[in-house]
This record gives sequence, structure tokens and C-alpha cells, in this order.
Amino acid sequence: MKTKLIAIVIILSSSLTFAQTKLADKFFKNYGYVKAIELYEKAVEKGDSSAHVLTRLGDAYYNNSKSEKAAFWYSEALKQHNRLDAEYLYKYIQSLRSIGKFDEADKWFKELVAVHEGDSRLKGYNPDEVDLYDKLTSKNELVVTIDNVPFNSENSDFGAFIKNGSLYFASANSEGENLYSWNKEPFLDIYKVEITENGAITNYSSKLELNSTDINSEYHEASIAITNDGNTLYFTRDNVNKRNRLKYDKKGTTHLKIYKATLVDSIWTDVVELPFNDDVYSTGHPALSPDNKILYFVSDREGGIGQTDIYSVAINDDGDYGEPENLGELVNTEGREMFPFVAKDSTLYFSSDGHLNLGLLDIFKSDILKGERTEAENLGSPYNSGYDDFAFFINSESKKGFFSSNRPDGKGSDDIYSFNAQKCKEIIAGEVKDSNTGILLTGVTVRLIDETGKILEEFNTENRSNFSFTVDCNKTYTIAANKMDYKDKQVVVNTSANNDKINSADLMLIPLIIDNQIVINPIFFDFDKWSIRTDAQYELENIVDVLRKHPKMVIKIESHTDSRGGDRYNMKLSDRRAKSTRDYLISRGISSSRVESAIGYGETQLLNECSNGVKCSEEEHQMNRRSYFYIVKE
Repeated sequence: MKTKLIAIVIILSSSLTFAQTKLADKFFKNYGYVKAIELYEKAVEKGDSSAHVLTRLGDAYYNNSKSEKAAFWYSEALKQHNRLDAEYLYKYIQSLRSIGKFDEADKWFKELVAVHEGDSRLKGYNPDEVDLYDKLTSKNELVVTIDNVPFNSENSDFGAFIKNGSLYFASANSEGENLYSWNKEPFLDIYKVEITENGAITNYSSKLELNSTDINSEYHEASIAITNDGNTLYFTRDNVNKRNRLKYDKKGTTHLKIYKATLVDSIWTDVVELPFNDDVYSTGHPALSPDNKILYFVSDREGGIGQTDIYSVAINDDGDYGEPENLGELVNTEGREMFPFVAKDSTLYFSSDGHLNLGLLDIFKSDILKGERTEAENLGSPYNSGYDDFAFFINSESKKGFFSSNRPDGKGSDDIYSFNAQKCKEIIAGEVKDSNTGILLTGVTVRLIDETGKILEEFNTENRSNFSFTVDCNKTYTIAANKMDYKDKQVVVNTSANNDKINSADLMLIPLIIDNQIVINPIFFDFDKWSIRTDAQYELENIVDVLRKHPKMVIKIESHTDSRGGDRYNMKLSDRRAKSTRDYLISRGISSSRVESAIGYGETQLLNECSNGVKCSEEEHQMNRRSYFYIVKE
């Protein structure tokens, strides 16, 4: 007998824990994380250490930005179950980094890579980045504005490069009579304009003024790179001899070479040719690594992959150079790869007509310099068009920069375009009102929740009734509002791709207290049952909240049945339902003294015509199986 009693107790305990977990799941699904945490933790106290409960606790704290608690419960889940889905490991790593446990986070990242090898979400991940989960789930759209810069001429202008408040570029805007036979334009020279920190052009000056005769010649000069200290300038020039005349190969072709100049007393001087140039092939378009230890360039030398390839060469501490190395097939194709540029974050940008493109030269980016073996990515429109798009330059921090293109509607054959790439943002705004009276409500807590359920922002409206959130484009958000003595309310908002669009999200909160009654959705019971269903528990939590917020309030409970069954039986059944409702409130910590009475009225107060002998649907009968909560003392 004792064994049977123990078994019954265990079964009842498991049943109660299961019901509590189902209720917690319902709150979790509706972003009621605080209530969900309370119920999940009670389930843990009663012995439920399932992966579902432990990870849900981690998620509830994580979504509420409680990183320390989230890390604890993810850790407990790992201890109990050894292996978790990648998504939970991502968030565990995020939580550890958020609380400064970087070594432990890195340890789990290695575990993640080992256990989930091949997971596409790990591509491009840099373990030095803190915002791991945001990186993995981010789908932010960019708004890119482009403008034709004011100093473009009717001839070719391209190749913007910014250094120390000056923007350098190549232009055929020469007043000389010597024309380049290929396009019947003057030869290219290097020019500069002054530029402010925010990118505004302040002054246009003619040819590179600092000892310009050492830099600009009668022939082509273009595509520059300047070292971080501002003292060394690399540039491209036609192959010329000591008498400043063009040199040709045996086929009558003159090639490009890279030269270096040094800044001495504010004057560019000591122009020298780099040692890996040659008279029989071209070398040009210099670009520097962020630490200035590697020079990148373009060449059509023998042994390449295509018509022109991008190469790298080490710059030694003594000023000498290593052996040029081809960047390989992840960058170079059988076509033309040209105009390399390396941003401060080590992203390589270049132009190519060999990768999949919109037509002619397109601008691409690659993470190959970061050690990633991934394919080059086409930047797409508006950077690229069906024409030649090239000579990309970007400030990694401001996301502003320049590129060149011969697309239609420009001022000349090639023009420089400035761009500003910012995240597309929209606004979600609204007011909060009482659904019964239409009165504007103040002191409302409003939360912005993303598609994963994470709370992004939370604030109290205090003495005003309106709210506003700035959000990303092309996303789905939930706006959740709660106020004392009102039911929680959520509304889903889908943003579009219209920058600065205002999305309306007015919220109508349903009051819980109306006159002398706490009004909630009907507490329904199954036929011939008096146990509290999960949906009923969810509604009864509103009663729990009101009683907790009003510690002196006393209520009475009335329960009713439908007409099926005998009158006396229904009277007893409704009484059991009233008392099971009372018992649930007491189980949630409400003192029994605060429930003055719990009385059943059987079928004596039906809400419809479904009395004895009347044929009704199940839904119509269920309307009569209900409970009421009257306030007898405030």
C-alpha cells in the first residue's frame, strides 16, 4: 500500500509539473518572460531538469537581456544534457561575452565548431567579435545614397583616395594639347581637393601642387596609395625613360609601372621605380594593407590566371620588397581584376569582369585577407551597373566613400561618385488607450521585441501616452504593452524598405477591473470536469496579478455549469469548479483569507437558451461553464 501511495504521489507531482510547464510555455510564447521564468523555476524546484525547461529559462533571461542568469541556465542545460542545438550554444557564447567571460566563450566556440562542423551560420564568424548572435541573425538592409561629385570634368575622373583632409584622384582635365590616342582625351594627372571630416568638398585646386613636376608628367599618372604616416606615396605612371619619353616593348606597346615618392619638407620628391616592374608587362593600381606591410597591385605578367590579376608583395622593414604573389582563384579569374583597395577592417575591394556581374567591370569584396576561403561577393546596385564600375574607396567606420563609373548621365567619360551607406531605418509609433473608454493611458510599459523573441528596448511612457521606436527595415517586430490592472497587449508590425517610414501601432488595453468585478476571459471547463485547464490557468494569472498588486483586496468566486446533467449534480459540479479555482489562486501564493467565498450556482444562471431539453452545440454549452470574480473589499 505504501508503495502504491508513493507511486500515486509521484504521478500527481509529475502531472502538476507538466501542467506548470505548459502554462510557462504559453507565457513564453506571448513574451511574458517574467511569469514564464517564475513558472519554469518552480518546475525546476519540483525536479524537472529537462533540456526544454533549462533552455527555455536561458532563453527567457537572454531575451530579457539578463545575461548572467541566461549564462547560468544554458550552463545547467549543458551540464545535464552534454550537447545542445547550435542556436542555444550561440546564445550561451553571447551571454558569456556579455558578462566578460571571454576565455570561456572562446572555449565553447571551439566546441561549437567541432560539434556543428559545416553549419553554414558559422561562415565568416570572427571569434574576436562580441556581437556573435547579432551577426548570425542580422538581416539589416542598407540605404545607399550616391552623388556625382562637383569636381568631375567633361573628361575622365576616377580613383578617389582620402588622406589628411585631401581627396586625391586622377583626371584628364588637363589644358595641354597632348592627347591620348585611345580616347582622344588629355593624359591623366593626379589632382586633389580639400575635404572635411563629414565628406564635404571645401576647395578645388588644380594639379597636385606639392612639387607637381616630380609627380605629374606629360603622360598618364593615376591610382595612388599613401602610407599611414603620410610620408610615402605610391602611384601608377606610364613607362617613361630618363628623358621623360615613353618606352615601348618589341610590339610597340608601352606599359604601366608603379613608382614611389617621399614627402620631404612638405614636398613630394625622390620618385623611384619599384623593383618588380618590367618593360614587357604592366604593373599598376597600388593599394596598401592596413598595417602598410603589404602592397597590392594589378599586373598582366606571365604566370597569371587571367588578363590582369591582383598580386601582393611584402614591404620589408629595410624598405626592400619580397616576391610578388598571385592572390589566387578566389579573387582572380580568366578576365580582368583591377583597382584593389583594402579597407581598415581588411576587407579587399576590387573590380572584375570575370566574376558574375551586372555587365563590364563590377565592384566586389572579399574576406580572403582575413583568412576566409569564401567566394568574392558582388556589391550589387547601386554601386554596380551595366557599365564599368571601379576604384572603390570606403571608410569602414562611417560607411562613406567613393567609386568611379562611366554609367550614363555623368559629366564625363568616367566620373567619381560619392556614397553614404547607412542602415535602412523605419519608425514604429503609437498611442495607448483604454479599450472601453478610449481614454489615453499613461504609465504604460512598452517593449520592442524582435523575431527571435528578444526584448530590444523597454521603457515606461510615464506621464504621456505615446511611444516611438526606431527599427530596421524588412523586419517583423512585436510591440508589447502592459499596465497595472490591464491585460497585456501585443501587436505585430512588419516593416518595409522605405527609409524613415512611420508605422502606426496603436494599442488598446483591456481593463481587468470594471466596477466591482475583475473581468477576464471566461474560465472554461471541460464537460463534467472541474480541473483547471492550461488556458484557464493562463487567464487566472490575471487574477493573481491583480491580487498581488492590491494586497488588501478580497474577492468572491462564482462558478456555473451548462444544463446537461441533473440539476443537483450540476450544483455540486459548479461548487467543485469554484473551489478548484480558489485552490489554484491559493497555490499561486494568494492567502485563503482573500477569497471570501467560492460558490457554485449550477445551471441556475444560464447565459443563453440552452436549458434542459434544448439542443445546442458544444460551443453554446461551453459558454455556460464559467466563473466570475467579484470584489468585496478593496
